[in-house]
Amino acid sequence: MLYKKIVESSKGLFAVLIDPDKYNEQSISEISKLAAKCDVDFFLLGGSFVKSNMDVTLANIRKNSTIPVILFPGSPLQFTSEADAILLLSLISGRNADFLIGNHVLIANALNESKMEIIPTGYILVSNGHPTSVQYMSNTMPIPPDKPEITVSTAIAGEQLGLKAIYLEAGSGASMPIPVTTIKQVHAKVNIPIIVGGGIKTPSQVKAARNAGAKMIVVGNLLENNPELLSDLVKACR
Repeated sequence: MLYKKIVESSKGLFAVLIDPDKYNEQSISEISKLAAKCDVDFFLLGGSFVKSNMDVTLANIRKNSTIPVILFPGSPLQFTSEADAILLLSLISGRNADFLIGNHVLIANALNESKMEIIPTGYILVSNGHPTSVQYMSNTMPIPPDKPEITVSTAIAGEQLGLKAIYLEAGSGASMPIPVTTIKQVHAKVNIPIIVGGGIKTPSQVKAARNAGAKMIVVGNLLENNPELLSDLVKACR
């Protein structure tokens, strides 16, 4: 099971986030082959606003890689039963009921029928200084970056509710990643894996997040135009 791999891994895990709208068949082939070569652990598949066919994108990934694919859905429409697992996101930093439980109800039967692995995940959006797509699409306010105590309390509450992972998100294309001090404080208070994404652009930022307690690092937007950076980013995660 993928969740067991995440929990038990002694190394830092690295995931490439694939937004189907940002890739075509050729670029998917290239990033899939490169990810396999660089020993990437997972693909996350999804985005804030996806128009492309998820099944086609996943099939193109499968043609060129055996790396597990985990759904990272921005809405119930972003679903394919062919994925290996799903991060079933509950936006616990917001107060929009659709992203806390409403969307989950809409997709519940399809998930049951798919038999894919479900990883209930507390999704926490932290402000990076300017509005992001996820903030707009979810209609929620991110937690201020200088209020780590709110992020920590939110993460603790997520664990108490039975969520199996915490995803600290700065937002797609964020100018700055999640503050290292925030990751450290969350890591000190929860016993479930911490996933960190958004705004990560350099190997030093990957290493800093990993050393602060992140179990998995996710990079997406940066690699869409700079796939050559992948190798150094993965090495920094180990």
